[in-house]
Parts: sequence; structure tokens; C-alpha cells
Amino acid sequence: MTRRSTFTDQSVTYGAIGATLAPDLLRYPPAGYRPAEDSVRLGSGIERFERAAEALMTWGIQRGSGFEVSDISTGTGAQYPGIVYDAEGAPLTEQPAPRIEERFGADGTPYIAAGMTATLERKRRFGVETTPVLVVYVIDEPDRIGFAYGTTADGPESGEESFILERRDGDTVWLTIRSLLATSSAVGAPMQRKRRRELTKLELRALHPAGGV
Repeated sequence: MTRRSTFTDQSVTYGAIGATLAPDLLRYPPAGYRPAEDSVRLGSGIERFERAAEALMTWGIQRGSGFEVSDISTGTGAQYPGIVYDAEGAPLTEQPAPRIEERFGADGTPYIAAGMTATLERKRRFGVETTPVLVVYVIDEPDRIGFAYGTTADGPESGEESFILERRDGDTVWLTIRSLLATSSAVGAPMQRKRRRELTKLELRALHPAGGV
């Protein structure tokens, strides 16, 4: 069962929207795209989950890994809600309905919402790398929360990245980052992949208690 709705005011630069929720697309990606999945345990308990969730949904990973987040626009709030899978990768018979009420962090910062756009800026050795993104879906369930964004303009990479926080069996809290990305230049692909791995390591640490969240 696929649930889909109109979810964007503008176009993204790739076709496989929602790919970071689809096991088949991650196992068998479109030509030119490289999938990746990394997870890290952030601790345990409901307090750890709630603190990490608030940071995650107010751009904590992006800011914690060196990005300045600017030009944030609310968008429509409509989204591709995706499909929830069981541990074997099969879609659940009864798909949970997403919570859609507006939420805010303790400092009043609005939670990331589907349809939201933003510009991510990160200083490089020479200049600043700018990446405009569109939030293509949001997950908001009692023990699972997160979002994915896709690129909306030409740049070193094109595709989608997701950030999902879960409270699993044993009350442990895990962050999973998935991506499906293509590099714009075959010549520069090895260096871009190296930069991507370095960035993912920073993103995985951004919500860790040792990092101050």
C-alpha cells in the first residue's frame, strides 16, 4: 500500500522522492546514485529520546555538524508520508497515521515540517558551500521521529538524506542517517565521497550526549 499526496511547492533535483524510506531503492539504487546507511546509539530512556528529538527537529544535526541554516520557509505542510516497514522489510498491514499538529522546541523554534525549505551553508577551505533543500517527508510517531530533505538546485551532490531517531526494544535510543546521492562530476566523485563520509561522521555525533545534547 502506498500513500502519496502532493507535497512540494518546487522541484527537487532527483526523481526517487522518498527513497530513504524504501528498502528496495536503497538496495537497488537508480543508476548513478550511491546509497548509505549509518546508525549510532545515543543512550537510553525517554528523557534522552525527547531531548534528542527536540534537537533533531529544530535543525540540531545540521547546526551541530557545521552548517548555518538560513532562509527557512514553512511551505505547504503537505507531504509524502512514506511506508512503515517491519524488521524484515515488509510494509505493515496497518500503516500508522502521522501526527500533524504544529510543534515547537523549548525556545519557541518551530519543528521541521514537510514542505519546509531552507538553505544550508557550510564553510569550506575556499569559500562557502551552499545547498538549498526541501523537506520531503516528516515522521512523527511516539517512538520514532525524523525527516528527510532533498536537494533543489545544482551542486556537488543531488539526492535525498534522512535523519530518523528511534526508541527501540530495551529502551535504547538510536539515530539512523540514510542517503541516496549522486555526484555532479565523475572526475570529482572520489573526493566528494570522502567529504560525504567525513560529514556523516559529524552528523552522527551532533546529537550524542558527549556533544552536549
